[in-house]
Amino acid sequence: MSVDTDILPPRYRSPKRIALGGMGEVYRATDAVLGRAVAVKLLAERYSRDDAVRGRFTREALAAARLSGEPNIVTVFDVGEHAERPFIVMEYLGGGSLEERIQRDGAQEVGRALEWLEQAATALDAAHRHGVVHRDVKPANLMLDRSGTVHVADFGIASAAGTDSLTMTGTVLGTAGYLSPEQAQGERATPASDRYSLAVVAFELLSGRRPFESASITAEAAAHVNAPVPSIAETYEGLPEELDAVFRRALAKDPAQRFETASEFVAALRAALAEAAGATRSFSPTSSALPTVSVLSPVTRRRARRSRWPALAALLALLAICGAIAAIVLTNGDNNPKASAPLRPRTVTITHPGSTVQTTVTSPTTPPPPTSSSSLSGSALNDAGYSKMQAGDYAGALPLLQQAVAKLSGVGYPYEAYANYNLGYTLLQLGRCSEAIPYLEQAGKLEPQRHEPRDALKHAKHC
Repeated sequence: MSVDTDILPPRYRSPKRIALGGMGEVYRATDAVLGRAVAVKLLAERYSRDDAVRGRFTREALAAARLSGEPNIVTVFDVGEHAERPFIVMEYLGGGSLEERIQRDGAQEVGRALEWLEQAATALDAAHRHGVVHRDVKPANLMLDRSGTVHVADFGIASAAGTDSLTMTGTVLGTAGYLSPEQAQGERATPASDRYSLAVVAFELLSGRRPFESASITAEAAAHVNAPVPSIAETYEGLPEELDAVFRRALAKDPAQRFETASEFVAALRAALAEAAGATRSFSPTSSALPTVSVLSPVTRRRARRSRWPALAALLALLAICGAIAAIVLTNGDNNPKASAPLRPRTVTITHPGSTVQTTVTSPTTPPPPTSSSSLSGSALNDAGYSKMQAGDYAGALPLLQQAVAKLSGVGYPYEAYANYNLGYTLLQLGRCSEAIPYLEQAGKLEPQRHEPRDALKHAKHC
């Protein structure tokens, strides 16, 4: 709704309030001089009557303004006062916030979440190099532009080195769910406090829940101080337990035990996921007629419960079994890159070896229903199916992997990717190449950096 008042300088026209917080209000307006949309933050009227608070707000706004131009930080265009109320004019971003994404979708696809975290980490590390501590890192302050890139916003309660702060020792300021233990106890925030809050955001992006989430604000703040860090692998099925060690360090009660930079924390998340994915190798086929079973390297065998990517060299022998090269035409109506999107029905025309007869089949949107109900989790079903694959029992692995894919649909990286790949690989080994294609494509979407799904898909389209 338009605000027909003179609360903003005349230059900023047609203001519309878009946010209301404890410290102030945010308006979307048009900069009449430069002809662009801007976001204008006003200090709340009750604070603007306090000269000391008003002065500190302005000094800290100027400290935040000197970060303008740094990557992934909302640019500040102007700082001033109008009608005895301090204001900050910033760039307007039209993509909403990560808070809105979490409220709408819950846990986010892992690859996308890591990109957002890397962008936020870049911004926070830059602020810390300039001596600025944000103090209120949370999804609501991680704003998206229209291309989906994160920008850290709202340094309005930030502290700058060498200046007085709105949050002196003994005063708690921030959002309870993301408070570092030292902030919850009224101690002065440091860059390590921002990194702790970013780790809480990361936990929420990956699992859909904050690590100490509670209906009671007081209880949640107290948990940051006293409670052990929960396992994210147990919080959200499909995330590997290798992440737990990363979060234990990132959410350490002692600031000195946390990662030294925000970027180092995100790099550790990526390394943990890569470790969980593991590595495989295979031996060359012993026969030109039959494929051999992939053999895990010793390193992967120790991690076999979590790493389920069989090797692909045996597919070369599978090509000989397929006989004549088939002409395969795919109709794929889904170009949505979102990792959790369901597989679309696909019509495949197959030229059978030794025959000119063509058959049109439609692969299901989801795997066929299991022959019997199972109390096993999706990851456990995937593990059981993989064990049968190792033994060469692909017919026995098939129903287990079909159930695994059904249960893990929407989970994202890594288990959904593993299950889709293993199901596609199993179908290839059974000579059902066309049916393997949608699962291999889904595995490739979830883990575009891995070559195995691409290689298997290439074989599936030519067998």
